[in-house]
Amino acid sequence: MRLSESVSANATSLYIIKSVKIDGKRTTKVVERLGNVEDIRKRLNGADPYKWARERVAELNEQEKKGQLEITARFLSGKTIDKNVDVIYKGGYLFLQSIYHQLGIHTIIKDIAEQKKFQYDLDSILSRLIYTRILYPSSKLSSYEESQSFIEKPRFELHQIYRALEVLAEYSGHIQAAIYKNSINSLKRNTKILYYDVTNYFFDIDMADDLRKFGKSKQNQPNPIVQMGLFMDGDGLPLAFSIDPGNVNEQKMLRPLETQIMKDFGLSKFIVVTDAGLSGIENRKFNSSGERAYVTTQSLKKLQAHLIEWALSPKGWSVLGSDKKNSKLINLDDEDFDDSSDNKSIYFKERWIVENQFEQRLVVTYRPTFKVYQRHIRAEQFARAEKAVEENKSLNKRNQNDPKRFIKETNITKDGEIADLKILTVDEAVVSKEERFDGFYGVCTNLFGKAEEIVQICKNRWQIEESFRIMKTDFKARPVYLRRDDRIKAHFLTCFLSLLVFKVLEKTLDNEYTTTQMIEQLKKIQFYRLPGEGYIPAYTRNDLTDKLHETFGFRTDSEITDEKKMKNIFKKTKKTQTLPTS
Repeated sequence: MRLSESVSANATSLYIIKSVKIDGKRTTKVVERLGNVEDIRKRLNGADPYKWARERVAELNEQEKKGQLEITARFLSGKTIDKNVDVIYKGGYLFLQSIYHQLGIHTIIKDIAEQKKFQYDLDSILSRLIYTRILYPSSKLSSYEESQSFIEKPRFELHQIYRALEVLAEYSGHIQAAIYKNSINSLKRNTKILYYDVTNYFFDIDMADDLRKFGKSKQNQPNPIVQMGLFMDGDGLPLAFSIDPGNVNEQKMLRPLETQIMKDFGLSKFIVVTDAGLSGIENRKFNSSGERAYVTTQSLKKLQAHLIEWALSPKGWSVLGSDKKNSKLINLDDEDFDDSSDNKSIYFKERWIVENQFEQRLVVTYRPTFKVYQRHIRAEQFARAEKAVEENKSLNKRNQNDPKRFIKETNITKDGEIADLKILTVDEAVVSKEERFDGFYGVCTNLFGKAEEIVQICKNRWQIEESFRIMKTDFKARPVYLRRDDRIKAHFLTCFLSLLVFKVLEKTLDNEYTTTQMIEQLKKIQFYRLPGEGYIPAYTRNDLTDKLHETFGFRTDSEITDEKKMKNIFKKTKKTQTLPTS
């Protein structure tokens, strides 16, 4: 700020002005009208008005420096606002931007851009695709339009997004490996345990092509699908992914991606955790070489008869976490055994088994609380099946847990012959058959560690299932409005990177908030812009916004954040530093 004077024929007036930039144009703004020189002199009892004015300028500059400057805005009630000029700006992305840069994604992308000698800003494109995928998931066109209302305008055109997708697909593997190596410096990555799972995404098309093939859709859709294999580290952070045609056997997807991780990520010693459907004998053998190991769920129903008898036997159980190992046997038939819903104990037994000439360790656990939970869920499903039978309605079976498994359909005539008349009945024998396994859970492994450690490893499998849910439900990874294979793969790369950024945010906030709470709060962080002055918060301050500001080291919740301070916030979110994760 500086002193300015206006001289007329009758008087000289003093003003304090400052230079501001509005819509890219430099101009000056009156901060304070000090008044007529002679009037000021009279108020000061003859003292020098200019000396007093310069002291006032210094005082206001000091207030501005300390963030204590009082700003006065003037509005005209009868003046209409300008057409096509935004007044509300989105700012929740700033916290995601901080993570994006702390992971070093910007440096990886800029290196690729230099190699390709682009005429467009690949970093700006990818970052906006990630922020909008988390906050405003939709098509690439909608993502472009949403990013126009960010405080920082995007530096690209819509048509450049599609060109960028082709390059991102080409460098997908390189980007994943480079981000992992960058994140080692800013995050604690637990790569001793790697969780793996597969899901698929269907497309609203009728005919298959090279990538989108007909296969078994997890959404039970009869459309062509693509499959995503995902590795997640032991702390729940996405590590690597692959996209394969929908007709590829899920079990065959694990080894190529795992081999890529060993080669490009420099990892060789880890435990791969999967569900039974993804860990056939060949995959188990593959992870029994080198310094690798495996832990996989095991369906007790699919074991050989003598192993089922052993697993369900009331004899031979020990208490997980107890000091007495294998000396205190628990008999499930004993009247002293507490099988109530408030019994939090976990019981286990173990043995080595041989399957297809392959030896592995089988650990079986039993939890009374798990038994109660399973029976509660089954009772609700059976009630739905009974209602369907009463109404003579068929249920579409989607998976092994659907109520339709309790319904028998018989086609007969009045004479008892096979015909088109359909009779529906509930089959209680299915309930009895399933109840045998309530509370039991099986795991196979080649590890020699304590049973407690193996059980604990498996308990965290839910995190990868949760990651798929977030991508499908919250990030709306489908429908995909793209046709070319490379662009489709790039789309899923942006979904993967969005998941990584979001999971880091979750950890940074100490896992205190739900997915919905975090996304909705970030969407609400908006600002009213006062041209030439700054940004006024247009959101409610609460515990979550306080946590965000305290954790990331900047604040946007002052009554007004001046333009200079907001630019400093931009710079701070783009600095590479250690993430404050727990």
